[in-house]
Amino acid sequence: MAISNFVYDLRELKFVLKEWLDLEKLLALPPYQEYYGVDEIDPILETTFKIARDVIGPIAKDTDQIGARFIDGKVVTPDSFKKAYATINEAGLGASNADREAEGRLPYTIIQANMEMMSAVNLSFIAFWGLTTGAISVIQQHGSDYLKQKFLPNMISGKWSGTMNLTEAGAGSDVGANITKAFPTDTPGIYLIKGNKQFITTGDNDLVENIIHLVLARAEGAKDGVAGLSLFIVPKYWVEDDGRLSRLNDVICTNIEEKMGVHGQPTCSLSYGENDKCLGYLIGDPPDADGKASGIAQMFTMMNEERLNVSLQGLGSSTEAYLKAREYAKLRVQGTRFTDPKGPKVRIIEHEDIRRMLMVQKATTEALRALILKSCYYLDLSHDSEDPEERNFAEGMFQISNPMCKAFATDMAWSLISDAIQIHGGYGFIKEYEVESLARDVKISSIWEGTNYIQALDLVGRKFTMSKGQVFKNWITDISTFIENNKGSVGFMQEFEIMNEALDDFLAIMQQIQKYGQEGRPQTMPIFATRILYAASILYCGRLILDQALLADSKLKTLGGNHFDAKFYTGKVASGCFYVKNVVPQIAFIRKVIQIGDTSAVDLDEECFG
Repeated sequence: MAISNFVYDLRELKFVLKEWLDLEKLLALPPYQEYYGVDEIDPILETTFKIARDVIGPIAKDTDQIGARFIDGKVVTPDSFKKAYATINEAGLGASNADREAEGRLPYTIIQANMEMMSAVNLSFIAFWGLTTGAISVIQQHGSDYLKQKFLPNMISGKWSGTMNLTEAGAGSDVGANITKAFPTDTPGIYLIKGNKQFITTGDNDLVENIIHLVLARAEGAKDGVAGLSLFIVPKYWVEDDGRLSRLNDVICTNIEEKMGVHGQPTCSLSYGENDKCLGYLIGDPPDADGKASGIAQMFTMMNEERLNVSLQGLGSSTEAYLKAREYAKLRVQGTRFTDPKGPKVRIIEHEDIRRMLMVQKATTEALRALILKSCYYLDLSHDSEDPEERNFAEGMFQISNPMCKAFATDMAWSLISDAIQIHGGYGFIKEYEVESLARDVKISSIWEGTNYIQALDLVGRKFTMSKGQVFKNWITDISTFIENNKGSVGFMQEFEIMNEALDDFLAIMQQIQKYGQEGRPQTMPIFATRILYAASILYCGRLILDQALLADSKLKTLGGNHFDAKFYTGKVASGCFYVKNVVPQIAFIRKVIQIGDTSAVDLDEECFG
């Protein structure tokens, strides 16, 4: 559905970037100091907003109603896509941002703030360059100079696109069960590829000249499971050494999926080597003497970035739904006030439960934005800081928050957009109103790039134990120090008391899970992993949004209630306090559930499910 009159709260984005995050520190680092200052942020965001509104928004109707079609063995996109895709690349908002070696590149934090707006206006469309950025990162970080020179220039320009090929029909999320094979040829580094992949986002399209597939496959002699997978560059059209495109590389799109949402984004089934003529370049070294390969580690370069991209899709869609619900509630007249039943009809924004749902959406989207952009900020520092200790600390903070960004933001998106539909009443269920399509589109975000359960297992089973638990300790110290340093803040005493209790509850959760492990009850971890991720995310979001509330409160005291920004800052304070008082106490409930330790879901005989 077309996003009509696209609006986005640039003031909120500017607050996060220019006032809350220490962007001056980031922009003073060598990659940026000669190119950007804080004053340049406004025109960058405003240009992206205009392109989102005037270029991507108008094609959203075609995205949903026409969509990508499979005609005579080829993917055909709506005609309106071509000009929009060209505009994105010309404006420097496409795959060129993935070039982390380019002079004058933008920090990842600002790139992702732009991505949020473009995700909001048309979630389907951004995949045509979003996957390419991840593929560029993999080749740039792990490819040889030969491969970089051969593939990167045209990918960075947007002339060629890229994909990620993990999923196979018999394996699904169990990547280690993949059976696609790679056979060495007489030319070192070039392999024959044979197998099938499915659910490949933008696996075929008519917007680019060539598609560069990154394919996980198992070479001869490699181990079973994920440890034996290698990563290959497999172009749709073979690229000669002089840069010319020659033959079709025996890569065939056999089908595209008919999906619940994101209709403009072709989700493809691909056949490799049906005629034994599919060639691919190995990235890095072949499997070692023990059969271990590097493919999955290389692919995770892309996966980590894509998980952040997906989190922004959840956030962007949630925010757009909230803004639509807010504007509808201001206009829709229905019913009388609860306190004046015989009085005049009022706009629904004057009803208590509508206010509650709007505040849930406002506070939660702002908390999620804080979580995601803070994670992007740490990612920038982990790459660009000149202090090795700071780089190491920032890397740990990013690693621990990335699964929260992906899983919590996308799970909450479904719930938040549901509230937006509810505020629209019966009209929210009708295609004419955009919240309906936002719900259909956003649901895939909790499944993409590793299901949210996989993210929970990653957080609890791996990230919390990184570096012998030091990363987790640093994360807890960040939260506890924030509480301790600010618990006496006037006007926020109750909020910090709640946060302190929530921290105690979370630590008790972790102690309980450890105790279950010591008692020989290992299944309790996967049973409760998703709820532990929720508890961790809520706790950290509470810490971040309360920090924003303190900043906004200090601005209010300095500027006074008559300042033009007073309403904005008052709203920021309200968001922080509402989130802490209404969402953070859920951690106590999760603690209670985990301490009860019910395992009936796994103890029950499957026949008893009926």
